[in-house]
Amino acid sequence: MDIVIDFDGTVVTHEFPKIGVEIGAVPVLRELVANGHNLILFTMRSDVTAPYSKSAEIVTESGTYLTDAVNWFKERNIPLFGIQRNPTQDTWTTSPKAYGQLIIDDAALGCPLFYPIINGEEKRPHVDWFKVRQFLVNMSIIK
Repeated sequence: MDIVIDFDGTVVTHEFPKIGVEIGAVPVLRELVANGHNLILFTMRSDVTAPYSKSAEIVTESGTYLTDAVNWFKERNIPLFGIQRNPTQDTWTTSPKAYGQLIIDDAALGCPLFYPIINGEEKRPHVDWFKVRQFLVNMSIIK
């Protein structure tokens, strides 16, 4: 199975442009690969020079943000089958949407989320990997 994975809020906490804290994704991602599945990183991160936006929410600093995310996987020995797209889709589509049979993304409707409270302040939710793993086992995606 080709599994599309977001990065910020999905495998790490939301701390862009920095890499957030790992939230329990590593063992599950390794299990997915060990069970023969392909991981495709599909993120808004990119390596960018001189970005511009009128929105205060957008980081407008140059950086190697996509490379940083790819290196996060490499440093944890989690192989990526694709980065920003499924390498097999080039033969049948030019769509920029990554193709996969499953998408794990904190923004996906129904994805189980954890809502952290730190020092009494609620932070942005992130994927609850304990519940995701249960789902993957129940669906026989992880044996």
